[in-house]
Amino acid sequence: MIDLEEGKKRMDIDILIAGAGVVGCVAAERAASKGYKVLIVEKRNHIAGNCYDEFFNNGVLVHKYGPHYFRTNDENLLSYLSRFTDWIPGNYIVKSFIGGRLYPFPINLTTLEEFFHLPFLSPEDAKRLLSTKRIKYDVPKNSEEFVLSRVGDELYRAFYLGYTLKQWEKHPKELDASVCGRIPVRFNRDERYVDHKYQLMPKEGYTKMFERILEHNNICVLTSTPYQKIKTTLRPKIATVYCGPLDEYFDFCFGKLSWRSLRFEFKIEKQALVQPCVQINYPNDNSYTRTVEIKHVTRQIHPETVVSYEYHVNGEEPYYPVPTSDNKIIRMYENLAKKETLQNRVYFAGRLARYKYINMDEAF
Repeated sequence: MIDLEEGKKRMDIDILIAGAGVVGCVAAERAASKGYKVLIVEKRNHIAGNCYDEFFNNGVLVHKYGPHYFRTNDENLLSYLSRFTDWIPGNYIVKSFIGGRLYPFPINLTTLEEFFHLPFLSPEDAKRLLSTKRIKYDVPKNSEEFVLSRVGDELYRAFYLGYTLKQWEKHPKELDASVCGRIPVRFNRDERYVDHKYQLMPKEGYTKMFERILEHNNICVLTSTPYQKIKTTLRPKIATVYCGPLDEYFDFCFGKLSWRSLRFEFKIEKQALVQPCVQINYPNDNSYTRTVEIKHVTRQIHPETVVSYEYHVNGEEPYYPVPTSDNKIIRMYENLAKKETLQNRVYFAGRLARYKYINMDEAF
């Protein structure tokens, strides 16, 4: 890492990258490997973005900004990242706490059996049941209609409605259909959170992996430095890759975009594990949305554990773009971004700069 004064001395850079998260770090490594001199500026005091993990004060490795479950079907991506880390299997099991008991989530055959108190001899039995529960919408206009058209009212109210209200502070009918459309309904007994071919966790953690990604002589990293602070003084010869909030780049000229933020509480437990799985969702109970015991996937050997309690809030730190079905302001910012790319070779990349939810493997 370098300080601001040292960064100013290195004005002769080819590519300036704003943000040392997934997109910024990989873009830096790819450019540096081609011989370009790269400077990354990052407003936080660390690299790795929201993937950042660190040792809690009892020595347990935690994901500071919420759990990040690496998964992919792309063998080329896995091969690329394997240059910077060894892997351990990702034990990504999630359950939802409904009516005093835990159910597999996403919904699968076991969930349906336990919820409706009916045995299913085959997937067709479950499909026939859901066909009697579904509410027909030819083209669902929002998340409520989408879920109702797939699983009906009972499952919608039990698993989706409350969680969505807490996560977004909006009713599902106010949100685009794609919000709940990302969550599958399975007609098998696969309890894994995702069904990708490769579900893995960096053996030494994400931060170590990103440190190795940035170990290149052509890369300099300047932390604790917002891009806006050096925007007019550090000029790259070739291009800028901007990974920060889209509205912030343009000084909020059309107003602020809607973002949901997160607050975390970490609690030490004096035993090796306390939860049956890495994540428990609470759609209808408690003010927090989920609890995460990341030791289930880091496989760390430690006599204690740490559980994080996650609260979705409105705040200054942007985590999730709010996917309403109609957002004129975002289109106005997107048009400005296109002009900025053409005129000043500033490229907008990543979740914040594109105002779009992006899975981890897509970000890499």
